[in-house]
Amino acid sequence: MASYTPPFNISPAMLALTASISEKLGQISLYNNLDAKPHLRRSNLIRSIRSSLRIEANSLSLKEVRDVIAGHEVLGPGNEILEVKNAYAAYEELPDIDPYSISELKRIHGIMTKGLVEESGVFRSGDEGVFAGDKVIFVAPLPQKVPSLMKDLFLWMKKEKELNLLILSSVFHYEFVFIHPFSDGNGRMARLWQTALLAKWREIFRYLPIESKIEKDQTGYYKAIADCNNAGRSDAFIEFMLHQIDNAFEDILKQASAKEGQISEYVGRLLEIMEYDVPYTSNYLMKKVGIKTKDSFRNNYLHPAIELGLVHMTIPDKPRSRNQRYVKK
Repeated sequence: MASYTPPFNISPAMLALTASISEKLGQISLYNNLDAKPHLRRSNLIRSIRSSLRIEANSLSLKEVRDVIAGHEVLGPGNEILEVKNAYAAYEELPDIDPYSISELKRIHGIMTKGLVEESGVFRSGDEGVFAGDKVIFVAPLPQKVPSLMKDLFLWMKKEKELNLLILSSVFHYEFVFIHPFSDGNGRMARLWQTALLAKWREIFRYLPIESKIEKDQTGYYKAIADCNNAGRSDAFIEFMLHQIDNAFEDILKQASAKEGQISEYVGRLLEIMEYDVPYTSNYLMKKVGIKTKDSFRNNYLHPAIELGLVHMTIPDKPRSRNQRYVKK
């Protein structure tokens, strides 16, 4: 019997994106920034967890997710708090995961869904589908076919030696979502497992907030899946994921340059007091950096940070709005 090969074509766009990502990897290695900044690694990890859960409708804010992980009491739905605890425990396993092992996949799913679903750590026994809100994107294969489909997919990964891992992991992500092997947690596991595959190649992928980019373009994420289902091949999804990885590296480079003296001391101070994805008023930020005059704050701190793409406005069309807030990207 011939071995299974997922259907896809490598496009010029894919090659250009993998080259761009590789170039950014080389630039980041010059900074060696994440090795020296454990708080930066942890911050990115928490962003990844929060975004992956938000895609699945978890309502907890970034601060609440951070507090749950820190062991602080958080008032919120018990299942959502447990989702955060489980996801953090699963992501903490990344250094030891064998991403080419089906038994490892089931073990991590057991951690991810502990106390949340009955079929935790085992393949599903019932029918499932992929939804975008209330809309059905497609109906997954019959549960009887799941074990053989997953076996074929993992055998293909193990045998594939020539394919760029950025592309291979994206193919796996799509195929996993299509097979939908578990009764719940498939999206979370697909995103985590792509990270696990990439992290075996370069450790920096453990701290690359790809999930944050997906969360900000969920429409594109689900559209890419739907387009691939209609086309019968994963090309559109591969390109979508490569774009998200490339964009995530842009953020990492900004973080690295910010910590390596590539920006002004003023902007660096501003970034230090801002958490990711938390909206701040200008008055609050002025107080935190110890500046009393608005012109000095805007000219030396805020405007340079915005121009560098490190901070963005929540209402960019109305920069002077009294409801304006500033968010660290």
